[in-house]
Amino acid sequence: MPITLRPRSLLRLLALSGCLIAGVAQADMYGDVATLAKSGNTAEAIAKADQYLASNPRDPQMRFLKGVAQSKAGDWAAATSTFQALIEEYPELPEPYNNLAVIYASQNQLDKARSALEMAVRNNPNYAVAHENLGDIYARLAHDSYSQSLKLNSANRPLRLKLTTLTEMLQPAAR
Repeated sequence: MPITLRPRSLLRLLALSGCLIAGVAQADMYGDVATLAKSGNTAEAIAKADQYLASNPRDPQMRFLKGVAQSKAGDWAAATSTFQALIEEYPELPEPYNNLAVIYASQNQLDKARSALEMAVRNNPNYAVAHENLGDIYARLAHDSYSQSLKLNSANRPLRLKLTTLTEMLQPAAR
């Protein structure tokens, strides 16, 4: 027996299918921007993000992806502004704090980086990347303190060993 749809039912079905298609298109847009940024096409990623944000200006996921693209492009001021705005509007999200901390760390603003990472792990205690980044910041802060101490007391052999160990640990891995 064929199914007969009333006009109202047909309209609901069309509206539902339109929402599903829009959801897929939205997911594709996120994927496109992320892929473009990851592959180094940051200008195109930012342009696509801006295009999407023109009609969805408060979308935190796309704004975050735009901030990532800005960071990859080396536009630290724009990325900082993007992540700070996200933090103001969505203080519960840990990712903008983490990415802001990465920018601060790259500018040797270690106390700001530490504070941002502490907020990230406070918001999500299971956020492994933020915990790792916080550990790296603590190691860099320890390295700086040990270096200063060694300048004041160069005869301290145990301190020299600690500093050597930290220096080796903080060196980028050989590729």
